[in-house]
Amino acid sequence: MVCLRRLQLNPAKTELIWFGSRTNLKTIVTQDVSLCVDSNIIQHVDVVRDLGVTFDSELTMQRHINTVTRACFRHIRRLKQIRRLIGKDVAAGLVFAFILSRLDYCNAVLTGLPKSTIAPLQRVQTRLQDLWHVSDREITSLLPFAISTGCLFNIVSPTNCV
Repeated sequence: MVCLRRLQLNPAKTELIWFGSRTNLKTIVTQDVSLCVDSNIIQHVDVVRDLGVTFDSELTMQRHINTVTRACFRHIRRLKQIRRLIGKDVAAGLVFAFILSRLDYCNAVLTGLPKSTIAPLQRVQTRLQDLWHVSDREITSLLPFAISTGCLFNIVSPTNCV
């Protein structure tokens, strides 16, 4: 069937993941975890990356949040080194391009997570406010989607949440 449509499976790039709670995942026998397609055997992994979002088997999103937070803080450190050399408009553009766009990308998958899990993302925004003296209102104007996801990053007060 795959050959008829001229599609080929790349076993080096194909991953198999089972999603579930920790107790449900323990019940899966390790021999039954692999998948055989044609002559290719696809092994089970605990973490996959799809469209830039890292999913773990328990869907805690902790690995994704750590990756995003690490990248944002790296960009903040680099921008801090050059902020005196560039104007405020250029700095705002760079902050949006390198940091806020990363925070906003696919943040709908983070909806419903505990505040303790998304706290590192809030620390990124707090650090931006401290460095550039940016108000909450200015950040919310740069991140319209964050408002619509129900105060995901505590940008607006809880009374304004939908």
